[in-house]
Amino acid sequence: MLATLSIRDIILIDRLDLEFAPGMSAFTGETGAGKSILLDAFALALGARGDAGLVRNGAPFGQVTAQFDLPSTHPALAMLAESGVDASEEFILRRVQTPDGRAKAFINETPVSVLTLRRAGALLVEIHGQHEDRAFVDTAAHRRLLDAYGGLTGDVARVEALWRRWREAIASLDARRAESDAARKSIDYARHAADELQNLDAREGEEETLAANRLRMQHVGKIASTLDDLCGALTSGGIENKLGGALRRLERQPGSADISAPVSAAVERVLIEIAEASALIKSAREGCEFSETELENAEARLFKLREMARKYRSGVADLPALGERFRAECAAVDAAEKDIRRLETEAREAETAFRKAGSALSASRRAAAASLDNAVAKELKPLKLERARFLTQFHETVDGGPAGFETAGFAVQTNPGSSPGPLMKVASGGELSRFILALKVSLAQKGSAPTLVFDEIDQGVGGATASAIGDRLAALAETVQVLAVTHSPQVASHATHHFSISKNAVRVNGAESMVTHAAQLDGAGRIEEIARMLAGVKVTDAARKAAASLMEAGRA
Repeated sequence: MLATLSIRDIILIDRLDLEFAPGMSAFTGETGAGKSILLDAFALALGARGDAGLVRNGAPFGQVTAQFDLPSTHPALAMLAESGVDASEEFILRRVQTPDGRAKAFINETPVSVLTLRRAGALLVEIHGQHEDRAFVDTAAHRRLLDAYGGLTGDVARVEALWRRWREAIASLDARRAESDAARKSIDYARHAADELQNLDAREGEEETLAANRLRMQHVGKIASTLDDLCGALTSGGIENKLGGALRRLERQPGSADISAPVSAAVERVLIEIAEASALIKSAREGCEFSETELENAEARLFKLREMARKYRSGVADLPALGERFRAECAAVDAAEKDIRRLETEAREAETAFRKAGSALSASRRAAAASLDNAVAKELKPLKLERARFLTQFHETVDGGPAGFETAGFAVQTNPGSSPGPLMKVASGGELSRFILALKVSLAQKGSAPTLVFDEIDQGVGGATASAIGDRLAALAETVQVLAVTHSPQVASHATHHFSISKNAVRVNGAESMVTHAAQLDGAGRIEEIARMLAGVKVTDAARKAAASLMEAGRA
């Protein structure tokens, strides 16, 4: 519950410190005294939108601090732990607003975003007024309120988990189908390429080895040709026979003895050198033997490898890996069919589980709705709405969603014979307030924010109806803390705590300004304030007696 509220320099409030207790607290005062300012300041601490105009004129900043006493099991503490904020049983929200429009938010003196402050505030306080689109006036919250009333929060969480599992299964199936479809568009090409590269059987380093062997064989062929030319030059024309025949003719000539001897020796040496050269050349030529077929095969293999590399726009060295990639693509397409069948089965099973749980949740919701409608109907009679009807309407969806197969909306029928319509559209201001109160009283036992604020929920009603509203607020305050801003003495008389809001003139630095004050009233003070509310400007003894009587009736 709200324990303390401290406000500094917000519009007409310069300094205000209020302490609260369990039960129902009423806030009363003249119109314009500052009750709305008090609520605006409180809402600021709960994460409402800030505004530079909220800062009191001349102040460097405005500040609102709200301290709550919470049990250790309250969900707001768990939310803070998830947000990384120190969470203890002392729970303090603080908001600082500057005149330039900037604002800072703190929880337990840890800086947080305004969104985090708002989330925490929503778990702690609900503010209800005639025209505020908050809490269960917001149709988006109706289903959550109904689920809380029926104790279905855990069932909803399970349905949501099953729905997400189903949608994730569908997403996985769709993605796998898309991958398979994309792969199938090029599968014929991939299969042909995989077969062609497998038949080619390119090996690592093969291009370099073939190129080196071809170059070697080409060089050896040129050397052999040159050696053949040398051998032919030495042996062509019978040079040995010619030299031998000429030498013999020289030796037979008369008187050639002196000449033939040295010539013969020289020719013999030449013949010997020729023989040795021929032998060396033949020996070298024998070492240069190679297969022309081998050279042709090497050149053909190189041509084929490089042709394939050009065809697939890769290097020869990359062909083995490319073949593996094409084979993997083919295998993936083959495996996709199995994956798709498996994912189809998983999606069907997930859908079946979701629909089964969702159908059970729908049945439980309808039972909870019937119970809630009956509970609210019982509350409408004392609120002078006995001819009205409250009902929960459902709108079903075929495929469902994370919360199941329906949305829920609260509708009302204000007069017999009229058509039920949405709560916010059909009920008038005064009726709406009472419908909300009846609904809140019914829901309070099943779960509620620990503090409920009702802003002039009694506006437009009086007499017995206002007294009935006060009685139901008091009944609600037995379960949760209730803060009620009211102009009705009948409502105020039911409060266990009473604050009077007033606006007074003060002088600051010689200048007069208006300041809003709040005072907690005791028994006599309460009688005087309620008497003022009954009598108006002049409080009479009769008004005081009537006020005492109202208070006595409120306590009964």
